[in-house]
Amino acid sequence: MTPAERIDELRRLIRHHEERYYVLNDPEIADAEFDALMRELAQLESENPDLATDDSPTRRVGGRAAAGFATVEHAEPMLSLDNAYSEEELRAFDDRVRRGLGEDAGHDIDYVAELKIDGVSIALTYVDGSLVRGATRGDGTRGEDVTSNLRTVRAIPLRLKMGSGVIFAGHIEVRGEVFLPRKAFERINAQREDAGEPLFANPRNAAAGTLRNLDPALVASRGLSALFYQLVGAPDGAPLRAHAETLEQLRAAGFPVEPHWRRCAGIEALVDFCNEWGEKRRSLEFDTDGVVIKVDQLAERRLLGTTSKFPRWAIAFKFPAEQKTTFLKKIEVNVGRTGAVTPFAMLEPVFIAGSTVSMATLHNADDIARKDIRERDWVLVEKAGDVIPRVVGPILSRRPPDSEPWQMPTDCPRCGAALHRAEEEAVWRCENTSCPARLQRGLEHFASRSAMNIEGLGESLIAQLIEQKLIADYADIYALKADVLARLTSSSVRSDGREIVRRFGEKNAAKVIAQIDRSRSNEFWRLLYGLGIRHIGERAAQVLADAFGCVGILAAASIEQLQATPEVGPVLAESVRSWFDEPRNQRLLERLRAAGVCMEVPAEQRKASAVDGPLSGKTYVLTGTLTGMSRDEATAAIERLGGKVAGSVSRKTAGVIVGEDAGSKADKARELGVPMLDEAAFLTLIGDL
Repeated sequence: MTPAERIDELRRLIRHHEERYYVLNDPEIADAEFDALMRELAQLESENPDLATDDSPTRRVGGRAAAGFATVEHAEPMLSLDNAYSEEELRAFDDRVRRGLGEDAGHDIDYVAELKIDGVSIALTYVDGSLVRGATRGDGTRGEDVTSNLRTVRAIPLRLKMGSGVIFAGHIEVRGEVFLPRKAFERINAQREDAGEPLFANPRNAAAGTLRNLDPALVASRGLSALFYQLVGAPDGAPLRAHAETLEQLRAAGFPVEPHWRRCAGIEALVDFCNEWGEKRRSLEFDTDGVVIKVDQLAERRLLGTTSKFPRWAIAFKFPAEQKTTFLKKIEVNVGRTGAVTPFAMLEPVFIAGSTVSMATLHNADDIARKDIRERDWVLVEKAGDVIPRVVGPILSRRPPDSEPWQMPTDCPRCGAALHRAEEEAVWRCENTSCPARLQRGLEHFASRSAMNIEGLGESLIAQLIEQKLIADYADIYALKADVLARLTSSSVRSDGREIVRRFGEKNAAKVIAQIDRSRSNEFWRLLYGLGIRHIGERAAQVLADAFGCVGILAAASIEQLQATPEVGPVLAESVRSWFDEPRNQRLLERLRAAGVCMEVPAEQRKASAVDGPLSGKTYVLTGTLTGMSRDEATAAIERLGGKVAGSVSRKTAGVIVGEDAGSKADKARELGVPMLDEAAFLTLIGDL
């Protein structure tokens, strides 16, 4: 047998055994035998480098990824799912589907039910059966290119089975979920405890953190797995009529799919499936917080369409939150980046829905008073959506006789400044902009993934930098030096009480500095969002960046000019104007500019986004359901003709497109005298133009 023939044979054997082990959970050989096959293949490829290929199993653990991850655009938006939290809401979804398809109450719709994997959504691109790219969901439109890391996940096929009847030739995108099995999660946390490192809160957080690690070898060691559920861009003429067929095709091509999925004829079968797995879910090897329900027939999906956020043909049924009783030791308050002071409960640790909970949210002082929650109460605790712990309420029969109602503190616990509460708000605030807690949270937000995305600049490192007086505002980040970071130390206490002290180290310092340098060239809207201006979320930051183009023009804009911008109302305009009028913020911007941080949209992008057309300068609002097109298609049609689409109606709105089941936006249009167009008039408008 020639080296080429033996290499082909080894690759075939290894792929076969990977599928038996990672996909089918039914291994045919021992781990040592599998390792021997891998070693032989690696040796042959080393001796014959011209025979090495990117889709070889030996390439699963590649070289170190570049600092940070590139941003890639998805073939189609990765939409979120609407949620149902009760049987009534699930039945209401079925009613909406039948109405949308014009079916009567006696007609059963065919659905597919799959357990909802509590992991990280990914999109894989294959060309002629070979994996060429893997990306995270990101914001649904753009994600991070994490191909190097996903190649290490053995449940992900690097090369697809292309036998008879398989339709995966050409360019396709397959979507699924990467997750950390419970046993792997327990193993990793045990290792981290032995090393004196902080434990992961739950498997999903561990999977997300692992996938975004810059070292593929570490990713490979974690033991991530994956399950797949969607095919995007099937070749023309592909014989797929139903989602159930898609799942079978995915499995035939070598993808693992959620093994407990079931085709359900009608709502009663769906309810039975959800009730069944609400009881059995704890027996699974992975975490699940619900059931994903999808209309089976693809033609019916196309008829139902999507909203701007959710497909109308799918929903996530969330299992009821698991509740436990525990002791509330103390009520503390946390100071956020905007100065908001939020109470939270310090609890006797209790195991709920897959993780140990020792803290839980209490929302605000009014909520505490309404529920009459007190220190030293026994309380009922649950995880909202199996994720966020919250206190449901006290168990009054176990309340101590000397208990007293809890009072919100009058001074900030970190800086001592008096707390204030605006008449129209439920939140108390620390107004001291130099408050260490506000600085801490503000820096965490600035460095977060959604803002400047500075990997490695997390909570503990920021706390050290503040304590050492190395940073006092956002601009100080760009003056940090690797040698200074390398000398920082941290300590932790093992479970046996022994303290471990570690230096941050040159390697970690170099990574953080590289991430800081990379962030200088981020999109302008990320800086706007990262600055933490009140009421500016990601969408508002993008709108302002597109409308004004650079920080200088935005800083000089009047409230009237700001309000003339689509989607910018009086509250947001006032907040922006107030922030830019503050001298300290003006000095901060000058220092960020001097540090080389991007403060404008590139000219070529501004030119590309400024579509000139017959609807230029006009803003439209969509409300209700259009039967002939989706919300996204209507938006694209308006933007293609130079117009803009806003989320709210104002006197400047050129027109409101009103579909079926229109809501309050139609009422607002009538109140303001804004022209309203039904679907026929809208189609005429865009057709004539």
